[in-house]
Amino acid sequence: MAFIDEFKIYMKAGDGGNGVERWRHEKGREFAGPAGGDGGNGGDVYVRAVRDIHILAKYRHEKEFHAGRGGNGGNNSLHGANGEDFVLDLPIGSIVRNLDTGEEVSLLEEGQKVMVLKGGRGGYGNEHFKSATNRSPKEHIPGTKGFEADFYIELQIVADIGLIGLPNAGKSSLLNTLTRANVKTADYPFTTLEPNLGECYGYILADIPGLIEGASEGKGLGHKFLRHVRRTKMLAHLVSLENEDPMTVYETVRKELAAYDDVLAKKDEIIILTKTDMVSPERVKEVMKQMQKLRPHIFAISILDDKVMKSFQDELLKLLKAAE
Repeated sequence: MAFIDEFKIYMKAGDGGNGVERWRHEKGREFAGPAGGDGGNGGDVYVRAVRDIHILAKYRHEKEFHAGRGGNGGNNSLHGANGEDFVLDLPIGSIVRNLDTGEEVSLLEEGQKVMVLKGGRGGYGNEHFKSATNRSPKEHIPGTKGFEADFYIELQIVADIGLIGLPNAGKSSLLNTLTRANVKTADYPFTTLEPNLGECYGYILADIPGLIEGASEGKGLGHKFLRHVRRTKMLAHLVSLENEDPMTVYETVRKELAAYDDVLAKKDEIIILTKTDMVSPERVKEVMKQMQKLRPHIFAISILDDKVMKSFQDELLKLLKAAE
């Protein structure tokens, strides 16, 4: 199923039910007073944050969503039922923008629920207008219309760590190793065509599709996926030691981050040198020494070495706890 991280929809809150004109009848009398009930209120429209990054795909064939209409008033002073609310579940990190008003809602916490459209008010029945001077009112008011609007939904993943780097840096493999994710991997660029999430001891890791030089200008997979690292708390910058010049590779990705969003360039970052099994120990030490001038936390790993991976995971968890 294709990953969806943006779409446009129309939503409408329920209309209010109508108030009605009714009369209370008694034996021997044509009527004994007004008895028309009020209409029910229309249902409201809410958006709610859930921990499911793929739930947007559920809406790929739906373009319109409606809350329930309020029921009309009835005989014997019975009020109409309120319309059923509509709740649109969206992934944590979604931005919901009302295209008619410009209002914007950001869903940042699981279970967060925000009303975005108010339902119409139920109308008044003729009993509502009874008074000492008007004992037989015929007035009754229809319900008001519920609010409606077009909305643009955009997902920006919220994760504790965003895995970034050029294609084939080993991001998907690392995600699979540290979490229960089962991301497709292969030895060619752009294996990851959509962001993937995994959980490691309660922390969320996001595998961001590979960047290439010019990604901030739309080249390769383009800046479409760069927005997914905006809200990560920390960046893990993977650099494969298969590259002849790891420093240049590192600087290429850093340049793209800064070009896309200066905030990204200022996020906390650790550097992970991957595929150490492909080069000599001397080469690993040489690159480590170069990289230590850039960041305080540098790691060198091979996913084939269980001992190294266990040590790396422990250190990573320490950093995440310290960042809380």
